[in-house]
Amino acid sequence: DLRKQARQLENELDLKLVSFSKLCTSYSGSRDGRRDRYSSDTTPLLNGSSQDRMFETMAVEIEQLLGKLTGINDKMAEYTNSAGVPSLNAALMHTLQRHRDILQDYTHEFHKTKANFLAIRERENLLGSVRKDIESYKSGSGVNNRRTELFLKEHEHLRNSDRLIEETISIAMATKENMTSQRGMLKSIQSKMNTLAS
Repeated sequence: DLRKQARQLENELDLKLVSFSKLCTSYSGSRDGRRDRYSSDTTPLLNGSSQDRMFETMAVEIEQLLGKLTGINDKMAEYTNSAGVPSLNAALMHTLQRHRDILQDYTHEFHKTKANFLAIRERENLLGSVRKDIESYKSGSGVNNRRTELFLKEHEHLRNSDRLIEETISIAMATKENMTSQRGMLKSIQSKMNTLAS
């Protein structure tokens, strides 16, 4: 029964984390697109605040699910340590360790995605402030001088660097998923070899 509850929570967490990651990615992409449209200042603020609220809501939901899954794992550990259960049952210990690994992976992925989102949001706020300063300077002076051009070029360089970093993170996450898949395949092969040897 505990394993059934754990698997159900793991499935819910998996779906939530995928949606959470998509939200963070769409936030970055939409902000990149809005930076080129200086004419409307109200729409980005409204959309940004709406995405921020969605982010906070989803983060709370995922944290609650992680807390529930932690509690289920603790109950499974208590069961394996109880007097009525053989302490040397390898299958039980393997199952418990597998669920702990899944919980650890989900927790790590959640905190990493959350940290990336907060970093993107902080960067966007800083760059937005710089952009407004540049725009106000240009409108006040009415002259597109050399200094303003340098600011704009630096801003473009920063944006290109951010995109490269995000692509690198995406590649790293894809590599992690492939390695996890390969680990599962190797465990399956090892299990079959052990069975064959027996």
